Amino acid sequence: MRFALLGDHPDGIDLARTLAATGQHFLQFYSGPALGLAQLHGYGIQPKQVGDLEEILADDAIDTIIVAGSATARDAQLRRALQAECHVLCVHPAGSSPDIAYEASLLQNDTGCVLLPLLPMTLHPGVVRLAGLVRTRTRLIELEIWSTEEVLLDATLEAAKPGLPGWDVLRRIGGEIGEVYAQAPSAEIEAGQPLLVSGRFLNGRMFQASYLPHQAEARWRIALVTTTGRATLLFPHGWPGPATLTYTDESGETRTESWEQHHPWLPLIDRLEQALARSAIQQPGQVVEEALTKAPHLLGWEDELRGLELDDALRRSAERGRSSVLDHQEATEEASFKGTMTLAGCSLIWMSVAVLILSVWFPWLAWFILPLFAGFLLLQTLRWIVPGKENRA
Repeated sequence: MRFALLGDHPDGIDLARTLAATGQHFLQFYSGPALGLAQLHGYGIQPKQVGDLEEILADDAIDTIIVAGSATARDAQLRRALQAECHVLCVHPAGSSPDIAYEASLLQNDTGCVLLPLLPMTLHPGVVRLAGLVRTRTRLIELEIWSTEEVLLDATLEAAKPGLPGWDVLRRIGGEIGEVYAQAPSAEIEAGQPLLVSGRFLNGRMFQASYLPHQAEARWRIALVTTTGRATLLFPHGWPGPATLTYTDESGETRTESWEQHHPWLPLIDRLEQALARSAIQQPGQVVEEALTKAPHLLGWEDELRGLELDDALRRSAERGRSSVLDHQEATEEASFKGTMTLAGCSLIWMSVAVLILSVWFPWLAWFILPLFAGFLLLQTLRWIVPGKENRA
């Protein structure tokens, strides 16, 4: 596979380095700051530097793009790469709002290309093992992140809105999140400030996450609180260092499992190769919905979309001082059609009321009400004229 790297985000650089080290993938083009190119040269990788994205997309040999640009350029790079029908790996977060993720999902449905976010922690064997320990007796899931630097994502950039790490881990372990509540020192989520997040999953379980920047040491801790005790996954030196899982089995004995230093990108590359193999044989227009919360729990673009929705909901919670509920809209053509028709129906009702009032002075206006409703009903037939994604050839 020949691929191109757009931008110098550290995750993009590390992934490109790991892909090239496999010997099966070749980094042909790089577009971004000179510092990123110097890093690649330091790893022994010599891509051709290109300033114009269109020149990269015009090369038929390039079928995969790593979108790793700045927070302000990432959404445009993602959109253009998908329009060019390339497979895309995108740095998280893809944008400051869920809108770009919705648009990317629709483009992926049309092109059938692979689209994955760079969220490697959910593929860690310790996280997978902890998710397997979740039982009906699990009442609370705790996430604690300490960092010697900043915890929030893109928080130091003026044009970007800060995002939170760990949403993918919480969803992989506990399921889909339905409500969040933020407690911060101010009405806005700001860099350098501690943050406490609580909420509930759709299945009724609760969670609590604490984010502490500028600590003396880095640490990740994920725990399941059950009626019989705790199951704790600890990264004592932060992600992606060594990890230890401690839990009590069904017989009441304490068990311990450990993992050495973990390479975060190798499992993601395996996931990419599986997706590429499947996309090569799937029928045009066939959409396979994959997410960490759906069996068989595969990382997919829906996880990026949910992460951006949760970031947006958390910012609203901090501003308003109350919990924020998520509605989990689907990024599909059918969902967009329903939303558009709902808006059109509400507008039609108000328009009819206005026409009725004006017909007191202009009686002939009343004749427009029936054609308006007839046109609206005619639009409803489009859902049967245009085939759904399961019926497309």
